[in-house]
Amino acid sequence: MTKIDIISGFLGAGKTTLIQKLLKESFTKEQVVLIENEFGEIGIDGGFLKEAGIEIREMNSGCICCSLVGDFGKALEEVIKQYHPDRILIEPSGVGKLSDVMKAVKDVQSRLDISLNSYTTVVDVKKCRTYLRNFGEFFSNQVEYAGAIILSRTDLADEKKVEECVEMLRKINGKAAIITTPIGDLRGEKLVEVMEHPVSLAEEMLAEAVCPECGHVHGHGEEHHHDHCHEGHEHGHEDHEHGHGEHDHEHCHEDHVHSHGEHDHGHCHEDHGHGHGDHGHHHHHHADEVFTSWGKETTKKYTGEELQAILEKLDAAGQYGEILRAKGILPGTDGVWRYFDMVPGEIQLREGEPDYAGRICVIGAKLSEEHLEELFG
Repeated sequence: MTKIDIISGFLGAGKTTLIQKLLKESFTKEQVVLIENEFGEIGIDGGFLKEAGIEIREMNSGCICCSLVGDFGKALEEVIKQYHPDRILIEPSGVGKLSDVMKAVKDVQSRLDISLNSYTTVVDVKKCRTYLRNFGEFFSNQVEYAGAIILSRTDLADEKKVEECVEMLRKINGKAAIITTPIGDLRGEKLVEVMEHPVSLAEEMLAEAVCPECGHVHGHGEEHHHDHCHEGHEHGHEDHEHGHGEHDHEHCHEDHVHSHGEHDHGHCHEDHGHGHGDHGHHHHHHADEVFTSWGKETTKKYTGEELQAILEKLDAAGQYGEILRAKGILPGTDGVWRYFDMVPGEIQLREGEPDYAGRICVIGAKLSEEHLEELFG
């Protein structure tokens, strides 16, 4: 199976810079073919890529939305037959519509052993407003259909400019991961991870908070056993006296939530404040019955002291709601990225690698979005 990755972007957005980075850092052990489409000019970037051992099929017969229909399938077929690549990168013309390229790939999937793996758009943060105003649907289409959006030149723009760009893009596409960290600060593997499988902090946290075997909310830090965890079934504590090694999980139901393997599961029942001696059973609850979440992406930089103070306020004050968990990855004013993880009474703060954007997520009940926005603002 050959993976197909589409890397779109308006004229001069920085697609080739991104492709060079991915080839150098992420795809070194793969056979890669790049299919380019240049609009009315010779492929001037071909020299570098050929030196890197990448074969190029240049399609200079016009704009991609015209040339893809009909001949694109044949081009793909020839490339696969000749090179047997692990991955094909498609770099459409800057004025091509991403939706057209995606459709062209899907149209030939039935007869070729390929899969549409990712579809990414590169946006120049300094030209975002101008392109949106002057080129309308051609630019907005690339944003609307992207699974991930990479902002280029964020290292040359101030935070306000980046925030304005993100706000404009979010009005067009509310789901894509938007990478605001300068791509030079990110490892190629991180970029590929976000392009292929963008996961929000809320999804990560819910995956950690929900039992992956039976799909129910567990309490923090409780030992969890899975014997006959049927959905909607109630147990007394006597049903859970044995350890993990003494039974199997065959009767536990999956509830479409996946564990990331980052924690030990607590008990899969939430007792909502009842003492263990007060009831002989516990009720199952699904995540959407227990949790609400608030989150944001941000380019704001924090000092370590500022972040510590924010988390202490979040832990101490009730004005933010009933906080069950808070997690984030934020850039520092000193260039250091800081990861935080908080449950009531416990704050963990550590340094880590740059992430694709500053991200914050809070999960709890009766959350005050206004106060949380003000706290992290």
